[in-house]
Amino acid sequence: MTHARSVLEWMQALNISLPELADRSGLENKIVEAIVQRRYTTSPQQRKRIASALGTDTENIGWGQTVSVDHMYGHGPQFGRSP
Repeated sequence: MTHARSVLEWMQALNISLPELADRSGLENKIVEAIVQRRYTTSPQQRKRIASALGTDTENIGWGQTVSVDHMYGHGPQFGRSP
């Protein structure tokens, strides 16, 4: 089994810039930047567009997020039972 490369690793291997990847994929620059920084959850359609722009399949790209999700809204510890 081969190692799935991140979008950034694919870009570096193919010498593609962020604006070029955005142009090839048809996605907005800010979306592509967030995908490259692994702080955005991509839809299946976005994955296909990025993979196509990189000339590979979606299975060859590691899509995992590296930034933790912080819940900014909702009820905090002041509601409900106290520990």
